[in-house]
Amino acid sequence: MAITTSMIKELRDATSLGIADCKKALEQSGGDFDAAVKVLREKGAAVAAKRANKEAKEGVIATNVTADAQSGAMVEINCETDFVTRNEDFQAFVAELRDEALDYESDKMAEGVADKLEAKMASIGEKIQFRRNVKWNTDGTGSITSYVHMGGKVGVLVELGCESAETLSNPIYKELAKDLTLHVAATAPEYLTRDEVPAEKVEEEQGIMRAQMKTEDEEKGKSRPEEMIEKILIGKTNKFFSQICFVEQGFVKEDKVSVTNFVAEKGKELDDTITIKRYVRYQLGA
Repeated sequence: MAITTSMIKELRDATSLGIADCKKALEQSGGDFDAAVKVLREKGAAVAAKRANKEAKEGVIATNVTADAQSGAMVEINCETDFVTRNEDFQAFVAELRDEALDYESDKMAEGVADKLEAKMASIGEKIQFRRNVKWNTDGTGSITSYVHMGGKVGVLVELGCESAETLSNPIYKELAKDLTLHVAATAPEYLTRDEVPAEKVEEEQGIMRAQMKTEDEEKGKSRPEEMIEKILIGKTNKFFSQICFVEQGFVKEDKVSVTNFVAEKGKELDDTITIKRYVRYQLGA
């Protein structure tokens, strides 16, 4: 039986062991997943293989931003129980991977991490999983700010852009950057702007809106003109965008003001143009 990349990935995701070990185990077992796990156990990867079918939904999200705020990274490391999350050994391990994360590529477990995971599983006795990571560099016209909430259950990176290098050290700018990370942590926007929202998602929502209006009209025994329906649809669609798009949401500390307008106000105070370039939000296990 041919051993495919997807088979290797499945076994690797389950055991957190190296690609080479997983490939060899699958080859030896003829592609049988359970038999491959057994092979790994017999070869000494006992703890990792034994815990392969366990769920690792606890853990910690950690961020690392350079002193000049020009590079930033975030990792999510999972374990099986909240008890291990509080373990000093596990926390030190997360800190080690966090510190190394600036050298990783986004969404890619770096070479050697699998071996570290295996060793840590052997010492702790639980499944430890390197779930995901992201690493950014600015283009030199802004900064990256991070925030970790609820003891590592939520993590955020936000990159802002500006036109003046002097802005980067201004306390108003730094407070704005931090406030925006807090906003993302609290509101969990799905997209940065409405342009990023897939057309099919908008069409689906508008279909629901039309059905709701039709039901309302039937209950009241009336029928609204199509022109009126279209106007109402525009308003409802704009509200939909304001709920899921970062820049259109009401700012978490002043919800009557949109994030776009709040950033613009701070830009006037700074005599600069501030832009939100990108953001990412991790929620543990989500």
